[in-house]
Amino acid sequence: MHLFVVLAVAAIVLFLAGIRIVRPTHRGLVERLGKYRRYAEPGFHWIIPVIDRIFQVNVTEQMVDAQPQEIITNDNLNARVDAQVYFKVKSDEQNVKNSQYNVHDYRWQIVNLARTTLRNIIGTLTLKSANSERGKINDELHNTLSTETAHWGIDIVRTELKEIDPPKDVQETMNKVVKAENEKIAAVDFATATETAADGQKRAEIKKAEGIKQARILQAEGEAEAIRLVNEAADRYFVGNAQVLRRLEAVEKSLAMNAKVVIPQNTELVNVVGELAGVVPLKKA
Repeated sequence: MHLFVVLAVAAIVLFLAGIRIVRPTHRGLVERLGKYRRYAEPGFHWIIPVIDRIFQVNVTEQMVDAQPQEIITNDNLNARVDAQVYFKVKSDEQNVKNSQYNVHDYRWQIVNLARTTLRNIIGTLTLKSANSERGKINDELHNTLSTETAHWGIDIVRTELKEIDPPKDVQETMNKVVKAENEKIAAVDFATATETAADGQKRAEIKKAEGIKQARILQAEGEAEAIRLVNEAADRYFVGNAQVLRRLEAVEKSLAMNAKVVIPQNTELVNVVGELAGVVPLKKA
C-alpha cells in the first residue's frame, strides 16, 4: 500500500515536472538527449524531465541597435554612425530550427554584420552624400543583411539609420554655411520685393503722367475749339471791320469792369452788340 502511494506521488511529480506551456509569441524545439525530437506549437506540451529539453524561440518582431561607431568617409572625415535593425524569426519549423542550429547567436551576429556593412557602404561616400542618400544606404544595408542571414531562419524587416553626425568642428562650419545661405536667400527675396514695389510705383507714375498728358490734350483741344468758334464769329460779323472788332473788345473789357460806355448812334458797333444780346435794331421807315 505504501509503495503504491509512493509510486502515485512520484508519477504526479514527474507529470507536473514535465509540463511546458508555449506562448503564442513563441515556438518550441524539443530535444531528447541532445538530439532534435519534435516541433512545439503554442499551447500545452509534456516532456520527459531530465531526458527531454524544450527551447522556446521568440517569433515576434525584434530590434537590435548596431551601436554608434566612428567611420572614415571618402573625404577623410570621421562620421559617427548608428543604425537599428528590425527582424523576426520565421515561425515555420525549418526556420525556427535554422535560427538555433545554423547560427550561434543571431542577435549578436546581426549587430556585427550591420556594423561591418555600414563601414563598407559609408566608406565609399563623402559625408555630404552620405547624409543626402540615407534612403539608399538603408536599402543597401537591408539587402546585404537579408542575403547574409537567409540561412539563419530570420527575416530582416527593415533597417534605419539613426544618425550620421560629422565631427563637431565640421558641424559648426556646416551650420555657418547654412546660416549664410539662408541670409543670402532672405537678402535676394528682400531685393526682389523692393524691385517689384519700385516697378509698381514706376507704372503708377507712368499712368499718372499719361492721365495728365491726356487731360492737357483735351484741354488744348477745347481751347482750340473755342478759338475756332471765335474765329468763325469774327469771320461772320467782322470781315473787313477790324476797327469795329477793336471797339467791341474795348467794350467787353469795360463791361467786365462795370464801366459806363457811350456808344455813338448809327454805328455798326451798335448793331453788333444788339445782335449778340439777341436784340435786332429797328430800321428806320
